[in-house]
Amino acid sequence: MKTTIAALAALATLGSAAAATAQDLPGPVKARQGQFRIMAINLGMLGDMAQGKTAYDADAAQKAADSLVGVSMIDEAPLFAEGTSEMDIDGTRAKAEIWDSWDDFASKWSGFGEAAANMQQVAATGQEALGPAMGQLGGACKACHDTYRAPE
Repeated sequence: MKTTIAALAALATLGSAAAATAQDLPGPVKARQGQFRIMAINLGMLGDMAQGKTAYDADAAQKAADSLVGVSMIDEAPLFAEGTSEMDIDGTRAKAEIWDSWDDFASKWSGFGEAAANMQQVAATGQEALGPAMGQLGGACKACHDTYRAPE
C-alpha cells in the first residue's frame, strides 16, 4: 500500500516538468495539463493524509475527493485534440496511441471516475479508508499512464 501511495505522489509531481513551455502550448494541451495539475494537488493531499504525513482532516479529504470527481466528469475529447501528441508537440507526454484507441482511452478515464467516486464515498469516514481508495485511484492512473503516457 505504501508503494502505491508513493507511486501516486511521484506521479503527482511529474506534471510540473512541462510548465516552462506552457505558454507555447496549444489551448487543449494547456487545459489538459491544468486538469492533471488539479488532480495531482488533490491526490497529493489525500496521499499525505493516508500516509500520515499530514493530519487527517475529514473536511479537507472530502473536498479533495469531490474535486477529483469533478475533474473526472470533464469531457476529455476537446482536451485531447488530434495532433497534440508528444510526437507532434514538445511539452506533452500524450502518446499518439490515444487517438488510435480512443474507446480504450475513454474507458480508462471512466475507470478513474469510478475510483474517484469511491474515494468520494469514503474520504470523510477516517484515515484508514484513504489507503485502499488511494490504491484504487493509483491503479486507475497507472492503467492509463502505462499505455498512453510517454516516459520523461
